[in-house]
Amino acid sequence: MMVYMYLAVLVFYGILFFLSRKEKVSFYPNGEKKSYPGEILFLRAALWCMRRMGKTGQYRKRARQSRLGNRLKLLHPELEEKHQIQAFYVRQYSLALFVVLAGNLLSLCLAAGEKTAGVLQEGGYIVRKGYGQGNLEVVLSAQIEEEEPEEIIYTIEEQKYTAEEIGVIFRKAVSELDAAVLGGNDSPDNVTENLNLVTSLEGYPFEITWESDNYSLVQTDGVVRNEELEEAEIVMLTACFRYEEQTFEEVFPVRIRPAVLTAEERRIKEIKGALEEQNRSSRTDEMLPLPVRIGSKNVIWKEVMTDNSGILFLLMCAAAFLVFYSGERDVERSLAKRNRELLQDYPEIIHKLTLYMGAGMTVRNAFGKMGDDYRKQNASGKKRYVYEEILLLVHELQSGISEPEAYAHLGKRCRLQPYMKLGTLLSQNIRKGNKDLLLKLRQEAAVALEERKNRARKAGEEAGTKLLLPMMMMLCIVMVLIMIPAYFTI
Repeated sequence: MMVYMYLAVLVFYGILFFLSRKEKVSFYPNGEKKSYPGEILFLRAALWCMRRMGKTGQYRKRARQSRLGNRLKLLHPELEEKHQIQAFYVRQYSLALFVVLAGNLLSLCLAAGEKTAGVLQEGGYIVRKGYGQGNLEVVLSAQIEEEEPEEIIYTIEEQKYTAEEIGVIFRKAVSELDAAVLGGNDSPDNVTENLNLVTSLEGYPFEITWESDNYSLVQTDGVVRNEELEEAEIVMLTACFRYEEQTFEEVFPVRIRPAVLTAEERRIKEIKGALEEQNRSSRTDEMLPLPVRIGSKNVIWKEVMTDNSGILFLLMCAAAFLVFYSGERDVERSLAKRNRELLQDYPEIIHKLTLYMGAGMTVRNAFGKMGDDYRKQNASGKKRYVYEEILLLVHELQSGISEPEAYAHLGKRCRLQPYMKLGTLLSQNIRKGNKDLLLKLRQEAAVALEERKNRARKAGEEAGTKLLLPMMMMLCIVMVLIMIPAYFTI
């Protein structure tokens, strides 16, 4: 049943990929994230599903409520917020679809493997294990005609030897037993040490038990009690070879009275009795034919298979759910990384601005120069957030926005106190004509450099704290390596 469900999921994915084949996908700028196999198929499928369900507007509303749109805009100010929100959710849905499909394929393989591992053959036969391979335990469901199916656990014995075969094997085992039981003694006529009364011989199917006619000298476990022996005595040891019902010793029967059984227990006992009878009658055969009738009623046999693929499928679905909702955490981590980078680059920006203005440039031209240098030097395409913001500032100035508004926008977009302070300082300079702007910028550069040193010092202290636990673990390992050899040399 589970296999059919997994196949239905595969068919659903095939139809989904076919219907979404014409969707046009604009890839979400995912930074350092790596693509997964067949990413374009899942992106198209996710976009198709979102369009058909009309969820894009709902996601935009949710994004505004959770401030996700603003965070995405901070990370990629060059892109439209509406496009970023849709692209973000398209990618999250595609990841969820990919994880569910991967879980479905793994579950299908697991279910198919368990199906092929069954032992019940067509025609109601179970293949026994070969000689010496051990018994086979199976879970079967037996449904007697007009009765409810009953599940039983039954152990099928390995293939047995015929009476003629076991006789030949027995004679070979006897010929090897003499040397095996001697243990550390050189011959049966000179026994001074314990005997090795083996209970089995490798390569032979016998269970061996021992009897002694003088247990005060030789016990059944082979211990020799010869400390008080005054002269040599002969002890007769008897080895009792047992293979199934064939033995050379007398068997003491015990009487087992039946318990009061319920109807279900009597039915199970009846089924096991029929199986046992079939088992005894076919011990030398390669196949065990299951009984087709029990009493006067027909029996339908089915093998009870353990299918754990459903658990795997549910786990992968849960993983898809977690992958989908972990996207916003990734945005938070990227935003924190952006803030650290902005703070790290702030002293450099202030220093360049001070240098260019000291050379006679205006504030507008200084930002234009920094933007042009960034475009020329950034051949590898590695983005620096502060210079992306400067490029956006230059575009605003070129589009006709006034300088005070553009500088204020820079501070608001960066959302960090140093940049907001810089934006306010530049805006006031334009409005009020502050002649001390260069001096204030130099003071700000000195303060920014000092704060950068403090942040570097704090980061070093945090790194040292993080290394404390590994260092303690290494110390414990070194102490163990030193103490153990010292302990064993005492």
